[in-house]
Amino acid sequence: MSSPTGGAAGQAPENTPAAFRLAVEQGCDMIELDVQLSADEEIVVCHDFEADRTTNGSGLIRETTLEELRRLDAGAWFSPEYAGERIPTLREVFDLVPSSVGINIELKCSDNRIIHLLSSLIREYGRTESVVISSFDHRLLHRLKTASPDLRIGLLYSANLLDPVKLVRDFGLDVYSMHPHFALIEPEDIAALRANGQQVYPWTVNDPEAMKRLLARGVSGIITDYPDRLRRLAGSSIERSLQDG
Repeated sequence: MSSPTGGAAGQAPENTPAAFRLAVEQGCDMIELDVQLSADEEIVVCHDFEADRTTNGSGLIRETTLEELRRLDAGAWFSPEYAGERIPTLREVFDLVPSSVGINIELKCSDNRIIHLLSSLIREYGRTESVVISSFDHRLLHRLKTASPDLRIGLLYSANLLDPVKLVRDFGLDVYSMHPHFALIEPEDIAALRANGQQVYPWTVNDPEAMKRLLARGVSGIITDYPDRLRRLAGSSIERSLQDG
């Protein structure tokens, strides 16, 4: 089970420490978050390229320093009770989230500089076995996997592919997981990917009936804004952690 847009995003401001704490409290065994590079090459956790939607600031993340980002309020837009929440760095999230909880890191930027910075940070924290790095930018993932074969990668996509296994094979390097849009994955594709050795994490599933269908079809986990809903439906007996891969 995992949760997108930064923790329990349906109940707390996305990509904030509050959302990650809540996701852990709700029993998530994997958390999804989004990362970008600041102007001074810090890996920061933010979904959008700009700060406008989820903070009281504005402007491109890549043109803003970490010090400037830290001044922004990333919680008041969601609810007054979350006023004062900040944009965290990935390092801060690693410090906050227990190592027993997997982290799905979605790369939002296509800047090659993030490859070395991210790889080094993951190894520093000993999280190579509990982190999967996902992106819609498959070329960036290919460069990252080539440079760091020990890291786990996941291919994000939003197309009803004729043959998802062929996409894995054409990638040419080991693919840990596939992350399809939940409405664009057929039951036979899930079975084929699992048989080929990939984990399958569809996104973003908030409807309980859709959750039930996907669980019955054998997905490895579900990306959702409401992990508490998923836990009630699934129960601990059918949840799978990254380590089980």
